[in-house]
Amino acid sequence: MSRPDTALALPRRGLTLPLLKLLAFSALGVFLFFVDLEIGGRRTIPIDHISSYLVREQRSLAAVFVLALMAWGAFAPFVTGTFGQSITTRVFSVVKLTGLALATLYLTGLAPDWASQKDMLPFLFEKLALSVGVLIPIGALALTFLVGFGLLELVGVLMERVMRPLFRTPGYSAIDAVTSFVGSYSIGLLVTNAMYLQGKYTVREAMVIATGFSTVSATFMIVVAKTLGLMEHWTFFFWASFVVTFAVTAITAYLPPIAGMDDRRPTPAEDDHDPAAGSRWQRALQAGVARYQSREPLPRMLWTHLKDGLQMSAVVTPSILAVGFAGLCLAKFTPVFDWIGVLLKPALWVAGALLGLDNTTAASGAFASGLAEMFLPAILLKDAEFLLRFLVALVSISTVLFLSGCVPCILATRIPVKFRDLLVIWLLRSVLSIVLGAIALRVGLALGWLVLPA
Repeated sequence: MSRPDTALALPRRGLTLPLLKLLAFSALGVFLFFVDLEIGGRRTIPIDHISSYLVREQRSLAAVFVLALMAWGAFAPFVTGTFGQSITTRVFSVVKLTGLALATLYLTGLAPDWASQKDMLPFLFEKLALSVGVLIPIGALALTFLVGFGLLELVGVLMERVMRPLFRTPGYSAIDAVTSFVGSYSIGLLVTNAMYLQGKYTVREAMVIATGFSTVSATFMIVVAKTLGLMEHWTFFFWASFVVTFAVTAITAYLPPIAGMDDRRPTPAEDDHDPAAGSRWQRALQAGVARYQSREPLPRMLWTHLKDGLQMSAVVTPSILAVGFAGLCLAKFTPVFDWIGVLLKPALWVAGALLGLDNTTAASGAFASGLAEMFLPAILLKDAEFLLRFLVALVSISTVLFLSGCVPCILATRIPVKFRDLLVIWLLRSVLSIVLGAIALRVGLALGWLVLPA
């Protein structure tokens, strides 16, 4: 890890060659995470193309790989003796064993008919567990180039004035935030976990990023838009989702429970530089080059990130199946989400008043079902009127947290967070997303950026 005093001590003439190498390696990371490529009629980022190819064209190999990861994640606590460390460890050990059992039942065709319906185990395994299980290790390798050569430190100095007042996070979290929003939530959380373990984030800062930006991928946003018949308004939908998500995150960063989380930093913030030491741009270059020069050998960095990715994938994949299956059962066979939806009725009443919609509160249960799986509200409200469909699309993205994917991923990181805190954050984000989403739609209509269908 670079140190500010080391960075500032670098002579200016020594910056050029290391800076060029920094930019070259970092450019590869940016390419892998942020550049959309169209291959085979599908447009997405390179690491998603790679993982999707393996899942689609090498499905049997991918399934065996993911099942092996699940087995490792499920049995590791018993082999290493960590099973009895805490109640949380015991609970999630049982959860992972349950996920492994569900995957085995599904792959062997022994699951009961009601659990084998396409929106139950097939959806959870094929669309979530399988793709996430393959994507995380691949993303972990690519992550080496994004965070290992000084780009974060460089961007950290430049973005400090934006990220600190808005989100109470360091400047270098800007890359993490964009990675989390545009890419996969699993990859975003991989970045966040790596930054926390390196001492670059405090607990509070890590939770702002993990619960505020780790949405579904831009590709899955397209699936939501298609399901709800909004693809003709894709540009407005994407940018409205972006603005609403970031606005909600800025607000929740100043509210409990996040506001009360531990904000002690084990090491000095790397973007806390002496203002008198030169221009912000000069200090950014110096900080980035200092990190590049103090890096570990590339093979060691690749192995470290791959190992972290495999460990996270081994925890996440069985958790996605077990927790997601439980959530879908609750949504499908019980009134639990109708009860939870009561908490959302005031916000939906406000949204209805802003948009001129009648009886929006009747959809509260559908909105609340997003806690189980973010795609559920889109399925339940796909035949609703246009503005309600648009609102549920925005809320599905901006709420961020859901039990079938993001929540298990967060709990699989080394960031100390309580499950009950995640539920409170979900409720806060849901209420704020409904109100701010309605305001965004109102503004879009008023300015002509959004036109109601004839």
